[in-house]
Amino acid sequence: MRRSPLALLSLLLMSTPQALATVRLGDVLPPHPWATVTAAQAATPPEASSTPAEEPRSLVVLYSHDCGDLSGLWPALLHSGLPIHAVNAEDVASPAPDGLDVWRGPQATQFARALRVSVYPTVLLVRGERVLNAWQGELGKVEGEW
Repeated sequence: MRRSPLALLSLLLMSTPQALATVRLGDVLPPHPWATVTAAQAATPPEASSTPAEEPRSLVVLYSHDCGDLSGLWPALLHSGLPIHAVNAEDVASPAPDGLDVWRGPQATQFARALRVSVYPTVLLVRGERVLNAWQGELGKVEGEW
């Protein structure tokens, strides 16, 4: 059986880390424009609290203009009650629900690439600065609790 050089090249490229890139749980978020610690939390010394403060959870939604209809996704995310950080990557502006500040531009795209986002939309559940969970791809039928 004779193997095609193109098929061998495809197999080689698919086995490289970049081709298998994906968001990794536990990773620290790259630099971003939103604050994760409030001024009051930063001003309170750790010894002043009798119980350790749990870092707040939030959602980071990374999307682009070509990831399809997100009309089913946004209500589910807004219903979660968690703070949402919308990141519109890849240079073409795409809308988000009213009331959400959207981060756009080259730095937003760099943020997504530093996280190794392989498909849009991607929704990250984060605590403080660490990724707890990640959902990628077709998320239009999101159900359940966060």
